[in-house]
Amino acid sequence: MLKQRIITALILLPIALCGFFLLEGAGFALFIGLVVTLGAWEWARLAGFEAQPARVGYAALVAVLLFFMYILPTLAPWVLGAAVLWWGLAAFLVLTYPRTSVHWSTTASKLVIGFLILLPAWQGLILIKQEPLGNWLIMAVMILVWGADIGAYFSGKAFGKRKLAPSVSPGKSWEGVYGGLVVSLVITAVVGIVRGWGAGQMIASLLGAALIVVISVVGDLTESMFKRQSGIKDSSHLLPGHGGILDRIDSLTAAIPTFAVLLWIAAS
Repeated sequence: MLKQRIITALILLPIALCGFFLLEGAGFALFIGLVVTLGAWEWARLAGFEAQPARVGYAALVAVLLFFMYILPTLAPWVLGAAVLWWGLAAFLVLTYPRTSVHWSTTASKLVIGFLILLPAWQGLILIKQEPLGNWLIMAVMILVWGADIGAYFSGKAFGKRKLAPSVSPGKSWEGVYGGLVVSLVITAVVGIVRGWGAGQMIASLLGAALIVVISVVGDLTESMFKRQSGIKDSSHLLPGHGGILDRIDSLTAAIPTFAVLLWIAAS
């Protein structure tokens, strides 16, 4: 399993880096759209579609919606606004699972939720890419999330006692969240010091980083909640040793649109 994980990572990492840094405009949108469309194919299974034609059909519908979002950029505020509302609701659903699962357990509800998870993630990356330091901002949000994941893993292993959401993901603890938060805040502070941020910018950045970490945890737990409800361990087996696309980007689907909204607020 470890060998598979390493080989898969070594293959995917250069592809991802080339896609993020070398592609622009329509090429970048298409690259991210392919990832999101594969995620939609996986999500259809979590929603209850077992037959391949139905799963492919849902993925094709997501691809069509992405195309319309690309040619109608004025939809971006509405898409990101829907994401903000959804992730706030998702936090509530995770904390109250399984009691509130009755409100979203139908296939139709889960298919709509798939739109709210996947479409804003694509939209957020498109908007971040358009920023003057777009490539580095994309890397920044990923490093924040990855740093939080690593910090949470080691902190949870060493100190984890209080379960974060035992009905959703029994292995996660509040101590893990705190450890991940500390790592991400340290990363942000170091960047701020190197770049010479003033006190106001430093405080705003630390608060923003904290929000990104918290919402990334919600993204992770949300996919875990849907997998648990569906009785599925991995979203697919597309990535040997890693599970599926959604298993790798679950935290980012929440963090990226949130990061894009924070950038909008900072620029206003």
